[in-house]
Amino acid sequence: MKNEAGSAMHDRIKKMRIALKLTQAQFAKAVAISKSYIGAIELAERPVNDRLVKLVCSTFGANEEWLRSGKGNMFGAQEEQNEKYKKLLVLFQQLCPRFQDHLIKHLNLLLELQDASEEKQ
Repeated sequence: MKNEAGSAMHDRIKKMRIALKLTQAQFAKAVAISKSYIGAIELAERPVNDRLVKLVCSTFGANEEWLRSGKGNMFGAQEEQNEKYKKLLVLFQQLCPRFQDHLIKHLNLLLELQDASEEKQ
């Protein structure tokens, strides 16, 4: 049985994707997950873990509090964070697709390292 908080986060991910005018495939590629995985998340068939929340927020400049609880604005992240996101997006778009994929793989590795270091603390 799905709890209300879990279902709400699934719904908010879908709302964010639609607000960004992205297909499931585009959204999934941006956060380096499969299209079927994002589809299952939107249907509340798969869990939304902390790593995915952080990745979605950093990738799209979303407000983590909104994504987790529904409080605040969807993209109410701090101005500094928005500026970092804009700079990253401009640089990312200048890369050829092969290097974009390479960067995504490295970012995933960095997230794994970050998760591992947080677990040790």
